Amino acid sequence: MTRLNSIKVLAVTTAIFVSTWIFAQDRQAPAYPLITHNTYFSIWSTTDQLNASTTQHWTGADHSLLGLINVDGRIYRFMGKAETNYKTILKASDETAYPVRYTETQPQGDWMSANFNDAAWKSGQAPIGDNEKIAKTSWTSNHIWVRRSFTITDLANINELFLKLNHDDNVEVFLNGKKIYDKVGWTNSFQYQPINKTDLTTGQNIIAIHLENTAGGRFLDFGLVDKVKDNTDNMALAEQKHVAVTATQTIYDFTCGNIDLKLTFTSPLLLNDLKLLSRPVSYITYGVKANDEKKHNVKVFLSASSNIAVYQPAQEVSTRRYNAGGLSILKTGTVAQPVLQKGADDMRIDWGYFYVAVPQSSGAQQFITRSPDAASVFGNGSVTSTAATGKSLALNTVIPIGAVGKEPVEREMLLGYDELFSIQYFNTNLRPWWNNDGKHTIEGQLAEAAKEYKTVMEKCAAFNNELNNEAVKAGGNMYAHLCALAYRQSIAAHTLVKSPEGEILWLSKENNSGGFINTVDVTYPSAPLYLLYNPELVQGMLNGIFHFSETGKYAHPWAAHDLGTYPAANGQTYGEPMPVEESGNMIILTAAMANRQGNANYAKLHWKTLTTWVDYLTKEGLDPKTQLCTDDFAGHLARNANLSVKAIVGIACYAQLAEMLGETETAKKYRAIAESMVPKWMQMADAGDHYSLTFDNKETWSQKYNLIWDKVLNLHLFPQKVYDTETQYYLGRQQKFGLPLDSRKTYTKNDWILWTASFAPQQDQFEKLITPVYRFTLETGSRVPLNDFYDAITGIRENFKARSVVGGFFMKMLADSTKVK
Repeated sequence: MTRLNSIKVLAVTTAIFVSTWIFAQDRQAPAYPLITHNTYFSIWSTTDQLNASTTQHWTGADHSLLGLINVDGRIYRFMGKAETNYKTILKASDETAYPVRYTETQPQGDWMSANFNDAAWKSGQAPIGDNEKIAKTSWTSNHIWVRRSFTITDLANINELFLKLNHDDNVEVFLNGKKIYDKVGWTNSFQYQPINKTDLTTGQNIIAIHLENTAGGRFLDFGLVDKVKDNTDNMALAEQKHVAVTATQTIYDFTCGNIDLKLTFTSPLLLNDLKLLSRPVSYITYGVKANDEKKHNVKVFLSASSNIAVYQPAQEVSTRRYNAGGLSILKTGTVAQPVLQKGADDMRIDWGYFYVAVPQSSGAQQFITRSPDAASVFGNGSVTSTAATGKSLALNTVIPIGAVGKEPVEREMLLGYDELFSIQYFNTNLRPWWNNDGKHTIEGQLAEAAKEYKTVMEKCAAFNNELNNEAVKAGGNMYAHLCALAYRQSIAAHTLVKSPEGEILWLSKENNSGGFINTVDVTYPSAPLYLLYNPELVQGMLNGIFHFSETGKYAHPWAAHDLGTYPAANGQTYGEPMPVEESGNMIILTAAMANRQGNANYAKLHWKTLTTWVDYLTKEGLDPKTQLCTDDFAGHLARNANLSVKAIVGIACYAQLAEMLGETETAKKYRAIAESMVPKWMQMADAGDHYSLTFDNKETWSQKYNLIWDKVLNLHLFPQKVYDTETQYYLGRQQKFGLPLDSRKTYTKNDWILWTASFAPQQDQFEKLITPVYRFTLETGSRVPLNDFYDAITGIRENFKARSVVGGFFMKMLADSTKVK
């Protein structure tokens, strides 16, 4: 290659790199938090342009917020797209059970055609499956053939035909004898597949399905729907200029013709103010000004979907418009109101009520329409609909701002959610923290939020700056960005309630990884955020687990894994224990809380239980037998060196607590035990230039993220050589998007990377370890609320999203705050 060609190649390569990096910089997050309060009231944008997609609940279901602005009669769409609406052609069981014919024996002949005689087949009701709580017809074999006949009378008026299908496992679908869909695999919710409406006929039709079970459960439910036309497609799009994500706010800048719009979403989740933290109200602020020398007539429009208050769009809702506390208010919720009657991972709330409020002084108009009609009503300026009940309705608000010039004008709206009851705690239903005594109202909360608007905005702005400055000081600009992305997400995976005994409960949902409530090995990685800003909330994460053991409901010499499946905290529902993992976690976090609070009073309340757990660790912790750890997706492991670190640190933490309580002899005893384990650990794990994943295989390696507590709590257990050796080894194992979790696979956990980086001996090593994680947030193809479990080479998520564990990103700030001066 000639020198000239080399220069050309270098220039092209550099241009590609720069172009890619600039593109990445245009993105701030995999998904953008808009409304974030708890696992139910959680709305996100999954595209870099706010008007490029329908806003969603963290589970991926549409929770539509549609934003339009009228500038001198021209309408621009700046937020969301109209949510996809379907009109039922053939009902699935989310609307009503329906009859089918079926056989579990291989049929002969043309069984999928309309002319086939299925008289010998069995009759049943759908859905079909092996879960007796859901299925109307039981199916337990490996194959089933199903036929459903129906009549079409109005074929010409169908817009776009879709098959609505939920199946487990492999499926083949035929319409009037023609195969229209097949899939190997399974689903756990309705999926919509476009099909050709010309395959239908006016009159009698037949859908025929063959379903094969290959493993696990069995299920079949299906229907046909018509996709309703989108009335916003022809509207002008506002030009998004910039987006910024801070701890409590997401801020967008748009140009809408001759008007500039600053759109700010504020969820005031200030951890040191439990009253404000628990108030289930977010703000949307519209700041407008002219970008020329003229004045322009402006009004803004928000259409919020009633689906924000349902589990499935087929559920019927009621709506109401009324005035209270100086506010004009829209309200919606399901007609059925099944309070705390269901719990699962992929679940939206279908009890309680969603509210949109605006000061009456703003002169706003509020009205209800069907969801597909909302935008056109704003466009023609004629408010005619006052729908009271229905499905997929829209809560619409128009704020007339009037003539706007160069001076900025600001208006705000409030969005709130009243769950009525948030949690069932050992068979007692608990109200949300803000209404623990049942004497408060959501109208009161909305009115208070409106009254305190300016004060709250000032508090949020000050905190955003404070957090950013502290994070930059601790780890640089990339680290500060990661902390800003993590802050609201972690908090919004919790809810705050008070136990019947009057104890604070800060209960997590294990989002997208089981749906468990108060999982200890989710609390553990989440804890740095709460230790840093309000250790009382860490008590709220531990109280339920202590209660579970100390009431005899969990009669084991180790800590439980969880308290149930959210929102029911009635006892562990995970399949098996993690004895060393959870016991170590509980002891370490109790000590960390004592360290932050300056006393061990909380530990004293639970000393007997802590002693039981530490004695288990002294017996089983140094060289753990085959069991799960928090990284349970990797499977069972014996002789886990990182789990052994947790046990050693846990024992030393118990000794530290004993010292704080004046139990000197106890402190000496357990400190000696922990110290005696360290050289044994080093000998068993020593693999030359690193320490191994398991004691019996020196060809392995792993992140020893549990070591960080030795530094944070100033335990002085492991010699500096361990940290120097491990960090140097990690720097040679990094991939594009992070350091793999261990030598078994290329996947990683970014919360653990941040912990591992936090014990790096040098600041530049910390920054080198977190840079790929920062790159992941900007470049991953997985557009979901920040994912913590992904392939370190491709950046594609393995699983998990919207989890609280990203609170672990704050470990570096926590570590810096506890360093011995």
